[in-house]
Amino acid sequence: MSSGDVDYETHGDGYAWVRRPDPRIAALIHSALGDARTVLNVGAGAGSYEPSDRHVVAVEPSATMRAQRPSSLVPAVNANAEQLPFDDNSFDAAMATVTVHQWRDATRGLAEVRRVARGPVVVLTFDGDALDRFWLAAYAPELIAAERRRYPPIPHLAAAIGRTSVTEVPVPIDCVDGFTEAFYARPESFLDERVRAAQSAWTFITPEATQRTVETLRQDLTSGRWDQTYAEWRTQPHFNGSLRLLTGRPRTA
Repeated sequence: MSSGDVDYETHGDGYAWVRRPDPRIAALIHSALGDARTVLNVGAGAGSYEPSDRHVVAVEPSATMRAQRPSSLVPAVNANAEQLPFDDNSFDAAMATVTVHQWRDATRGLAEVRRVARGPVVVLTFDGDALDRFWLAAYAPELIAAERRRYPPIPHLAAAIGRTSVTEVPVPIDCVDGFTEAFYARPESFLDERVRAAQSAWTFITPEATQRTVETLRQDLTSGRWDQTYAEWRTQPHFNGSLRLLTGRPRTA
């Protein structure tokens, strides 16, 4: 049984290949963790963005995702965000990267994360209100609509983790983490089924909608129409899209 809105036992294969941590995004996350020595990573998946210089405890409910964790990382605990098996204030800090939109109850889950963290709670997520900035919205409106429904509003997430700062994270042109906006300058990537398979958004639209999107994009790339419309995206060093970094601190601190 899936613990969130995506069944990663079925759709989780290949994430470790496509969804690799980008070092520039990683640097922002690790900086937000401050001087924490013990870190809880919730919805840890295959281990992207886990710091190697701190003591990490990882939580991941999907066996398929846990199996993709490299041997250099600690094994993940089989548990859900909404019911963490840890005492209050067990960790210096906690992190949740590109995962809260997949939880059954993000508000309850983040309340749990806040409960077990003494210091900062760092959340990497996407702002549904900014999804239309991406050219893909013109090719896959159903996908963008589905994603907007999935992402909890940023103010709701911020309220759950304390006194929170929100940072707009620029996506670099050669981003190695394969979420959809990472390929803003490489439209051909969406023609690769392996890339789409590591982006859970595609599981929320029909196969017919996916096929139409892929074929239309393929035709526009072949004819040159995509480049006539979006040529500047190919050389744009960064894309300021929907990626957000939230850093919440206890309200009593």
